[in-house]
Amino acid sequence: MAGATRKQPMFLERESYRRRRLGDAARLVPFTGLVLLLLSGLWTTTAGAMIYIFVVWAILIVVIGVLSVRLMPLTEDSDEAEPSVPPER
Repeated sequence: MAGATRKQPMFLERESYRRRRLGDAARLVPFTGLVLLLLSGLWTTTAGAMIYIFVVWAILIVVIGVLSVRLMPLTEDSDEAEPSVPPER
């Protein structure tokens, strides 16, 4: 098939590629968080471990928040979007 022409592009669009990689990152966040939180067991002082757990927890919240905003589907016209609650009769 040396003379065959390609009908599909060789690479994904930039936005599609970035959304897929963000989805991959979102899938890795729970495992990364678990490993980081388990590392607190290496501390001998409980005060240092508690501060570490709190900082990791706060960072995970920020990371998940940023990823969720970036992964939200974009709507072109929010006025025409269907209501989430059905109208009362």
